[in-house]
Amino acid sequence: MDVPRTVTTALEDRPIEGAICLEAGAGVGNATAGLLASGAARVYAVTDDRTHAETVLERVRTDRDAVDQNRNRDGERIERRLAVLEADLRAIPLPDDAVEVITAHGLFNVVPPADLDAIAGELTRVAAPGCHLLVDDYEPPPDDAAVRDLFALENAAAQFADGTPMVTFYPAEVLGRLFAGYGWTVDRHRTLLDPVPWTASHLEAHAEVVRSRVDALPADSELGAALLERADTLVEVIGSESTGEMYSLALRRPE
Repeated sequence: MDVPRTVTTALEDRPIEGAICLEAGAGVGNATAGLLASGAARVYAVTDDRTHAETVLERVRTDRDAVDQNRNRDGERIERRLAVLEADLRAIPLPDDAVEVITAHGLFNVVPPADLDAIAGELTRVAAPGCHLLVDDYEPPPDDAAVRDLFALENAAAQFADGTPMVTFYPAEVLGRLFAGYGWTVDRHRTLLDPVPWTASHLEAHAEVVRSRVDALPADSELGAALLERADTLVEVIGSESTGEMYSLALRRPE
């Protein structure tokens, strides 16, 4: 499985081999792939998106060690190393103290501020004593970054459609303080990307969010038409941009 460099860099100093792991917010399964490739005994990939759940399963389908039911020397069936759980991270369907490593790779930028505490509390609940938590995310883009205008437009469309922002960039210090309130301690902080390459495909994906939210507005909405026009203009004008920083924050739960 192809694992992004940002994931391998974040995982390289964590004890993944033989660990029970949770990928919080599975997305397309980048961290799941990295955890399996690093020898995790079992990975729970949690997402509330059916398409993402199917994508993660398809991504690892060719890795027989990850998804096939193999047998040990005694002929007993070994549980599959991957379990994809369709669930809300505010109510993770796992028992207390269940996992030894948690990854949140690119998760928190799509978590609205109102949900931060609930998710941090659930991640703490399922974390075993001594658990490692990796939070990989983006610092707020610089004030002069052109992509800020597209992200702001995306948030405006989401606010009009359903009353919640689509993207929020939390500084590493903010998320560190959040988890400190739940008893975690920061183990290390490193840079994964500086600058971050916002490619044309990335920008188009953010513009697509604007389009999807406009679909929820009245068909004859002048506001919707203005949002669509602005999104298309920004994608064309920006093209691509390298700016900002992606960080990796490693935390530990006390033994």
